[in-house]
Parts: sequence; C-alpha cells; structure tokens
Amino acid sequence: MILDFRVKEVLLPFGGEQPQSTARLDEALSAGGDLSHAEDLLRAALDAEPEAFAAYFALYKLLFRQSRLPEAEAVVRKALAAGARQGGFCSDWQDHSPTSAPWSTVNSPAHFYLFSLKALSFILLRQGRMAECRRILDKIEELDPHDLIGASVIRAYADGAASV
Repeated sequence: MILDFRVKEVLLPFGGEQPQSTARLDEALSAGGDLSHAEDLLRAALDAEPEAFAAYFALYKLLFRQSRLPEAEAVVRKALAAGARQGGFCSDWQDHSPTSAPWSTVNSPAHFYLFSLKALSFILLRQGRMAECRRILDKIEELDPHDLIGASVIRAYADGAASV
C-alpha cells in the first residue's frame, strides 16, 4: 500500500496547523510504503501537538485503509474531542444542534468535527454497527443540511448495505 491520501487538498479547510505538525505530516506522507514509519510520525506529531487536525485526519485514514477499524475509531474519537476543544463546544455529537457551532464555516474546528464525525459513521458502517452509523448520519444531516462534508455518500453506502 502506498501512502497516497491526497491529503493536501483536504487539509486546507482544517487550517491552523502548527509548523512542527506540518513538517511531521509532510515527512509521514513522503514515507512511501513504509506505513509503520508513517504511523509513528503521525503519532509523534499528535504527542507533540494534540490539537493537530491534519495529523488526526491522516492517522485515522491510514488506520482505516489498513482495516484497523477499532484503532481508527479510537483516533477519530480523539479527533472529535480535539475539534470540540478548539471550537469551544461540547464533544458529544448527540448534544449538538444547528446553532451550537458554526457548522457551515469551512475553515473551522466545527468543520473538522463534522468531517471526523463522517469518518466515524463510515468506520461504524464498516464494522456492521448500522444503528450507530445511521444515528450519526441523521445528526450530520441536521447539522450540515447542505451536505458540505459529503456525508450523503456514506448514507448511500449504508442504504446499499441495508438492501443486501
């Protein structure tokens, strides 16, 4: 597996990255097929800067692509907590309403939170935890009615899985 996330274009909306985490992320992305080394670099970036959104994104995506779903889920849940801390809102997705954060502001912790919530829904779907996945997708639809983060794609997968 080659470490090719096409992360650069996705990371831009998250904003606020520190130079140290950006350097580690660049090094991790250039690690080529050495996924263990890339993972170590991403974890080191998060140890040094526990609020580095890009490192969370890259790490949970790396773990997901290796089908290490429980580990990816744990990282996503930490990413959600980081997004909530930086955004100054509750970390429990069930407690949110359309007015509890600036969900439609693309370059914000709220956007990162929604994006990570979408990732969590996909991880749950892949684990066969359909009820949890659907509850999260319903919440995302409430918070992001214009589908800015593209959760409708995960809903389509969930609907397809349910019809099999």
